[in-house]
Amino acid sequence: MSVDTLKKVVFSVTAISLFLVSGSALADYMNVLNLTEGVTPTSKMVYGLHMTILYIVTAIGVVVFGVMCWSIYYHRKSRGHVAEQFHHSTTAEVVWTVIPILILVVMAIPATKALVFMEQTGDAEMTLKVTGLQWKWKYDYLEEDISFVSSLSKESNDARQMNSGIDPNTVENYLMDVDNYVVLPIKTKIRILTTAADVIHGWWVPALGWKRDAIPGFINDNWTYIEEPGIYRGNCAELCGRDHGFMPIVVNAVPKAEYAVWVEEQKAIKLAAAAGADKEWSKEELLAKGEEVYAANCAACHMAEGQGVEGLFPTLSGSAIVNGSVSEMTMLILNGKNMMPAFKDILNDVDIAAAMTHERNSWGNTVQDVVQPSDVKAMR
Repeated sequence: MSVDTLKKVVFSVTAISLFLVSGSALADYMNVLNLTEGVTPTSKMVYGLHMTILYIVTAIGVVVFGVMCWSIYYHRKSRGHVAEQFHHSTTAEVVWTVIPILILVVMAIPATKALVFMEQTGDAEMTLKVTGLQWKWKYDYLEEDISFVSSLSKESNDARQMNSGIDPNTVENYLMDVDNYVVLPIKTKIRILTTAADVIHGWWVPALGWKRDAIPGFINDNWTYIEEPGIYRGNCAELCGRDHGFMPIVVNAVPKAEYAVWVEEQKAIKLAAAAGADKEWSKEELLAKGEEVYAANCAACHMAEGQGVEGLFPTLSGSAIVNGSVSEMTMLILNGKNMMPAFKDILNDVDIAAAMTHERNSWGNTVQDVVQPSDVKAMR
């Protein structure tokens, strides 16, 4: 066997070995490095499109780099080859223009089908309105007249505070859990409307196969059809401010019968909240509830101890508003001002009264009084 023949054999064996090893490694790690298939028709279509394009570009890469490597090896100077001297080839230019166009057309056909499929929001069985807030989500089930706000869970919120002394590794689903899950029925076509009350947010749950910007003054729509029950997590996908990283999304997909039970429970909670607005609450009850409401809705801006953030969010300790008249403070909370959102559509009368009572009795504030839910109700 000549030296040149031996070199060819070694080169071929090495190339084949590397290809097989890399292919095996790619297969082993595909589930780790690749996109997840998701649990909706949209997510599965997107996954299929992704894999189709991946196979096409991989084949192109193998062919192009294979030809390059072959040409470099077999036409090297040491073998006596001399480079051709030409400056123009109409045939080559036509070939390398037409072939990419045909490849793009082949790729565009399934991509267009996927985009059209994703926009078919008609015939939905229910509608969920999602409103982005700094830094939480508000959900309105339009047919059921149910509304609630979903915020970062207390365990994660406590652990993320500077010098909290809590090891985040001890918190389950750290920064990816919320106090109120979005409960949705499986095997139901759900239209999802997204908007925002302050800045642009992005509602994204990877298992659903899409994400939508939530834009103030504008409504985007999409739809989903969850095929499997389970907990699916996501988060805000737009840089929406200081606590952007602390507004996760948790969807709890359940069977239709279980969803119907949950709806009745939420309606009972709403009736109880309405009844609570007319009852006389003790100071201890309001303080206990107010601490929870403040932690979930106010601490992100005004900090856990009411110290605020200099230049952005005012301190509540010694604040003229907090220590001033109840009516002025109530109107500010209900209607908002500047960067502060209007809480009239976010919190109920009991929550607002409890938060106000907590603030007016904390951090050295001097009024030390009680705000009743009926007081807030009268100001709406």
